Formats: sequence, C-alpha cells, structure tokens
Amino acid sequence: MTREAVQEQLADYIRRSFLDDDTTALEPNTPLLEWGILNSMNTAKLLTYIREELNVDVPPTHITGSYFKSLDTITDLVLSIRSETAAK
Repeated sequence: MTREAVQEQLADYIRRSFLDDDTTALEPNTPLLEWGILNSMNTAKLLTYIREELNVDVPPTHITGSYFKSLDTITDLVLSIRSETAAK
C-alpha cells in the first residue's frame, strides 16, 4: 500500500469520525493534538481503526504526542511499523 493510500484512509477515518465528515477540515500537517481533535478517547478509537483496518499494531511505546501530532506523523508511524513487521 502506498503512502498516499494509507494517508487517505487515515484522513477519511479522521474526517468521518471526528470532524463531521468535513472534507476541507484536514490537511496532512493539521495539528491534531493542538486543535483538540485527538483527545485520549479519539486516539483510542484511531488506534482501534489502525489495528483493525490497516492491520498495524501500534506498540504502547509509540502512543505519544510526537507520533500523533498530525496526519503526516500518523501515516509515517503506520508505514514504519509495517516496514518493521515485514522485515521480521
């Protein structure tokens, strides 16, 4: 799966789940944490989506603000974990 495809899936989920399906409300560098879009409950829902729909288990050590601050950083995290898993 390409970076663009992963990012679009994540963006679509975030828009539908947390932004009332507003297609103009999310750019790759939107500060999700600063704007309060990803509070702890929303982060838990997003982690469930990532695990169930993208087949990526995010380790607890990676559930920090630095990984979840924007759509770009979340996409990078998902792709990084996929690469690590594939290399094993």
